[in-house]
Amino acid sequence: MPLESYQMLINGAWVDAEGDARFDSVNPATGDVWATVPEATAADVDRAVQAAAAALEGPWGQMTPTARGKCLRKLGDLLAAQSEHLGRIETTDTGKMFKETAWQATYIAEYFHFYAGAADKIHGETLPIDKPDMFVFTAREPIGVVAAVVPWNSQMFLTAVKVGPALAAGNTMVLKASEHASAPLLEFGKLIAQAGIPDGVINIVTGGADPCGKALTTHPLVAKIAFTGGPAAARHIVTNSAENFAEVSLELGGKSPFIVFDDADIESAVNGSVAGIFAATGQSCVAGSRLYLHEDIADDFLNRMVAIAQNIQIGDPQADATEMGPLCTQGQMDHITRQVALAVEEGGTILHGGKRASDTGLFFEPTIIDCPRQDMTIVDTELFGPVLSVQRFKTEEEVIALANDTKHGLAAGIFTRDSARSLRMSRAIKAGIVWVNTYRAISPIAEFGGMKTSGYGREAGMQAVYDYTRPKTVWMNLSDDPIANPFKPR
Repeated sequence: MPLESYQMLINGAWVDAEGDARFDSVNPATGDVWATVPEATAADVDRAVQAAAAALEGPWGQMTPTARGKCLRKLGDLLAAQSEHLGRIETTDTGKMFKETAWQATYIAEYFHFYAGAADKIHGETLPIDKPDMFVFTAREPIGVVAAVVPWNSQMFLTAVKVGPALAAGNTMVLKASEHASAPLLEFGKLIAQAGIPDGVINIVTGGADPCGKALTTHPLVAKIAFTGGPAAARHIVTNSAENFAEVSLELGGKSPFIVFDDADIESAVNGSVAGIFAATGQSCVAGSRLYLHEDIADDFLNRMVAIAQNIQIGDPQADATEMGPLCTQGQMDHITRQVALAVEEGGTILHGGKRASDTGLFFEPTIIDCPRQDMTIVDTELFGPVLSVQRFKTEEEVIALANDTKHGLAAGIFTRDSARSLRMSRAIKAGIVWVNTYRAISPIAEFGGMKTSGYGREAGMQAVYDYTRPKTVWMNLSDDPIANPFKPR
């Protein structure tokens, strides 16, 4: 098959990088190079940011909020209509299951529809000021040019929760696609003009952290950086923002606790845990990768879970029968292999899996490791793969301490039939998202984000829209009397 040759989107035009540098994109299910992508230079990034700045002052900035909302609704409609095509591309480039990528593209259209409706609902307020003859009100204005750095996993979702609120608020954007899998975002870019969005409002550049990412996040015209990725890269983002004083939001990794009490619906909890760690091959920021089981139900729970893991069909992510696809990168495979070996050295027992599943492609077995101690390295190290660490607990107080004993704080799951306990636990767990008797549920209406090293700022929901605006306060003197001379005695 001939290689796909992609271009970047800058100011409404599809362009190659300055100097024509390119890099390969590999299909992780086969190990074959299937596409090439431009390697953006700092000059390419500057052209993209300049285009976004010009669009902010041009037709997009002059468009009414209601008109912007219509563009977002159309973009959502186009995304849903192209969901199968986008899903195929994303599966080829990342190894994620086609069943999931196609469904995500369809459902994520709802995010654009939600923000389409929000576009003309952004408003300020009048203030009951304590000064006579003064009328004071606030207005919310676009923050400016937004630099959005999107990772390879769940690209359509992580793009929607940035593009939707940013455009609803009237901003323009430069998206940086992941160097590990850029094609889905570039395919998404083909829908932008069809939605009636003017040239330069959304630009897409491709390349690595330097020069592409660094040039983007330090650019003096960038007013906000929205980043999803790992803590190590985020530290560079925060440092880079010192160059332009851009506002920053970070949605980072997690090591989410999945807690099951002895009164839980065991079948439901087992299924939720399987979905929480093995869906998307564990390549999810909110993967429930730390399983805490009440000691009275632990053996039964693990027997059921191992039985399911033994029968998970690993293979071609495009095939309907496949239940778990490959990892995305060789770096993940190497990292997971090292961490599993270290867990065994530190006293862990592999209940299932623990090794590469195939000589071809980046497939790793669904893995369950019984961990006797909280201080084992694997318990607080994000693997971004299908590996579950398991521990037992006796009391509610004990499991709260175990669950919070982490540098992460993105998500948590709690399974119990005791409603009072579920409320106590949801208050006590230090995480930005808590699911009770469910897991990985999402909606455009509900915001999400982390605590501690899992980041700050929120995506989705109405809060995200306001995070892409700056409030302006206007003071109006209503009196016809002249302002008094401050230097003349009264």
